[in-house]
Amino acid sequence: MKPVTFDWTKMKNIQKIHRVLYAVGLGPVIGGFIVLLSTTGRKSGKKRVTPLQYEKIGVDYYLGAARGVNADWVRNIQADPQVELRVGAKHFIGTAEVITDPSKFADFLEVRLERHPRLIGLIMEKAHGLPKRPSREQLEGMAKDEAFVIVHPIKFSEN
Repeated sequence: MKPVTFDWTKMKNIQKIHRVLYAVGLGPVIGGFIVLLSTTGRKSGKKRVTPLQYEKIGVDYYLGAARGVNADWVRNIQADPQVELRVGAKHFIGTAEVITDPSKFADFLEVRLERHPRLIGLIMEKAHGLPKRPSREQLEGMAKDEAFVIVHPIKFSEN
């Protein structure tokens, strides 16, 4: 099965909606699956906010990067790993770590597939041309061009 070309314009529109939902106080409602990640722009030095899906594993937050190391927010983290994360009503500062190791990425995808088999299976099929239940070998093959980020919380805030 051939991967479908992804329309990033639609993703930008969805991200705007997520930002608005947080802004109007609905963070606790969508915070179960969407976080707001704030990075420092590597060129501008300005705060950049990106809504992202996440998985909480232990005390850390795992963020998948659909564009891998080409995602602007990932490149911002590579330049400055100190980030802010807003998860529902929680807000904290953390240190972000970019992971490109295919084996670790496959581990992350296996967790996502276990927790959200329909959604992630559909993404595997439509966006990556893989079966809905890909093998470990297929996940590692896909991960060669992907990245994810682990945010390690440091300091929590009441804001």
